[in-house]
Amino acid sequence: MFCVTPVEGAFNAGFKCSDEDFVELTEREHIIPAPYMARNKWVRVEKAGALKKKEWEEHVLKSYQLVASKLTKKAQKEIGLI
Repeated sequence: MFCVTPVEGAFNAGFKCSDEDFVELTEREHIIPAPYMARNKWVRVEKAGALKKKEWEEHVLKSYQLVASKLTKKAQKEIGLI
């Protein structure tokens, strides 16, 4: 799991980020440390416009890479990373 968002209800999305990005992002309006997951460097974006389209693409890709890098070599091979 590298990005989560509800199917129904008000918009919000959470994703994992680097230590540096965590500090930078949580200083922005409408982006907070993700409840229960902040210690793992997850943020929660409460308004889609808090990030530009290119930023969304970059952060979601980085989140995927961070999570995938922690998988076992076997799991990485199964999803085609190695």
